Amino acid sequence: MNSIDVVVGRIGKPHGIRGEVTVEVRTDEPDRRFAPGAVLRVVPPKGSAAPWRTLTVRSARWHQSVLLLGFEEWADRNVAETARGILLEVTLTESDVPEDPDEFYEHQVTGLVVRNLEGAEIGTVTGLVQGSAQDLLQVKATDGRDTLVPFVQALVPEVDLGAGHVVVADRPGLVSPFPDDEEPEGRPGAERG
Repeated sequence: MNSIDVVVGRIGKPHGIRGEVTVEVRTDEPDRRFAPGAVLRVVPPKGSAAPWRTLTVRSARWHQSVLLLGFEEWADRNVAETARGILLEVTLTESDVPEDPDEFYEHQVTGLVVRNLEGAEIGTVTGLVQGSAQDLLQVKATDGRDTLVPFVQALVPEVDLGAGHVVVADRPGLVSPFPDDEEPEGRPGAERG
C-alpha cells in the first residue's frame, strides 16, 4: 500500500513559559491531527540542529484563533524557541480518508479524469493546491494546458472516486480554452518562418 507524507503544520514562536508554541495550521482537520498523544514527524528548516525526529502532542488549545501546542519532548520556553520553523508531518496511506465526506486528500483526487457536465473528458487532475480561501484542483487539459479549478461545489459538483472522475462545470477559460484561443477547424496554423 502506498503512503504519502503530508505537512499539517509549521511551528512558530513560543507562547508563555511552559513550552507552548504557535502553529501555522496546514490541515483541514486540526482537531484530529493535533490531538493529545498524536505523534508528528519533524522536518527541520535548512541549517537547523533540531534534535527531534518526532514530537508527541502534550496539549492543544486555541487562543484568539491561533493554535497553541505543547509537546512531551520539552517543557520550557528556551527549548521551544529552538523549534521555530519546524514543519510537522503525518503519513497518509491510500486507505486514509478525511472525516468529512465532502473533503478529499490530494492522493485521492490526483489522477482522476475530469469530465464536463455533459460527460465529455476534458482533462486529468494532476494535484491539489491548498489556498487560503479555497483549494484548487490542478488540471492537465486534454489539449496539454495546465489549469487551476477552484475546488468548490459550484464548479466541482461531483467527485466520484469509485468511477475515477470529477465533474467540472466548465466554461471558457476554466479548463476549456477561450474561443479566441482555439484554431478554427480546417484552417492551418500560421506559418513559422
